[in-house]
Amino acid sequence: MRVRVDPLVCEANAVCVGLAPEVFDLNDEDELLILKPDVPAEEQDRVRHAVRSCPKAALTLEE
Repeated sequence: MRVRVDPLVCEANAVCVGLAPEVFDLNDEDELLILKPDVPAEEQDRVRHAVRSCPKAALTLEE
């Protein structure tokens, strides 16, 4: 599974960071960083939940 962000849509609400901090983070400019674009198996459920919870639908998954 691979996760991507559309930086033009993302508003850095950090919902994903709160749900899966081992995969998502914000930098000092409030830009979303994907720390593990190729999501490890043990983190996939949390990442799916984070993607569904994004208020701007800025995240996508490729499975």
